[in-house]
Amino acid sequence: MRRSNERGVAILAVLLGIALMTLIVVDFAMTSGLGFVSAANQANELRAGYLSRSGISMGLALLAADARSKQQQTTTTSSPCESLNDVWAVPFPPMDVEGGSVSLSIVDEARKLPINSMVNQAGTPNQAAIAKMQRLFTILDVNVDLIQGIIQWISPNGANGAGGDSFYAGLIPPYAPRNGPMPTIADLQMVEGFNQAIFNRVSPFLTVMPETAVNVNTASPQVIASLEPELTEDQKIVQEIIQARTIRPFTQPTDIMNLPDVGPVGPRLSRDVAMRSQFFTVVGTGSFAGARKIITATFHRETSGIGTLAAWHED
Repeated sequence: MRRSNERGVAILAVLLGIALMTLIVVDFAMTSGLGFVSAANQANELRAGYLSRSGISMGLALLAADARSKQQQTTTTSSPCESLNDVWAVPFPPMDVEGGSVSLSIVDEARKLPINSMVNQAGTPNQAAIAKMQRLFTILDVNVDLIQGIIQWISPNGANGAGGDSFYAGLIPPYAPRNGPMPTIADLQMVEGFNQAIFNRVSPFLTVMPETAVNVNTASPQVIASLEPELTEDQKIVQEIIQARTIRPFTQPTDIMNLPDVGPVGPRLSRDVAMRSQFFTVVGTGSFAGARKIITATFHRETSGIGTLAAWHED
């Protein structure tokens, strides 16, 4: 009887040992499998990252080629300009590359309203720029009262009601207003009153780059309409500008004054606009085996075509 009990204990110990070994083997196999999948995903993300970088490089090459072409075509009777007819402005379909794909898009920042221009370098409000922003927000059906929050955000500490704002101090975690120019448009999401929906609505029409005037050849109808009160009230003038630039891009501000329906607003409008763009944002998207990488880079393009990096963001 005793020997039988000993055999039962031995069999039980063997079974427990086998179960334990099975668990160890299964755990090792799962860990190895997950490690392999993780390594493969990291490799795919790395490949997607390089593909997106190649999209940025292609965008820079297109901008440089466009600049060189304009230098060669410039004559005493024709001034260079940036327009939606330029090679960089043409939509680019995704391209298959080495088992993955890459796509890119380019927009000039001069087609947008400069958000930092609402406060002068001295810290005083720029009423003309504020009025344009108010008209744009009205056109986009966004509460114009939010603009005061932007002014306080970008004003020097203590100016225009900025600094020590109890709203930001009461947040979790708390943070202070920028009290200076926005370095990226993403700053707008931190301003009081701005949620994701409002940010998505207004951000395509705003820039933090120091463009001094709006490029009328590339600007959206909403931005053009915000430049002067008459344009906001009479969309016929805006449509005439859009149609005219489609046929032939404007090469100098006075070209707008010669349009039939522009009328008395022409001289003022000619001071609001430009035909050149200095800053360009290139978006490169790389995809590989389910992994996706998006790089958004803004460059200042010299007349020689050389691009100097102004902003870089990766998603």
